[in-house]
Amino acid sequence: MKQSRQKHSATFKAKVALAAIKGDRTVGELAGEYGVHPSQIHAWKKALLDGAAGVFESGSDRDDKISETQVGELYRQIGQLKVENDFLARRLGK
Repeated sequence: MKQSRQKHSATFKAKVALAAIKGDRTVGELAGEYGVHPSQIHAWKKALLDGAAGVFESGSDRDDKISETQVGELYRQIGQLKVENDFLARRLGK
């Protein structure tokens, strides 16, 4: 039987990752307790440690990174829509 993917909240992920960082229990014990795969716990722990510096960034630094990401995504969408629009225009003979 195929299991469906379960979506975990950010709060749950942080709770599990913090428990893994504490190190008072093994990842296997945490996996059994929280019902997630040990490799998922390792991934959440790594993501928490990688993103921890962002907590101490000033608001403007964080906003700049977010806006750069958003601008890049918007340019990608514009490019895709332009290609689709040109394709449809050619198909209609305009």
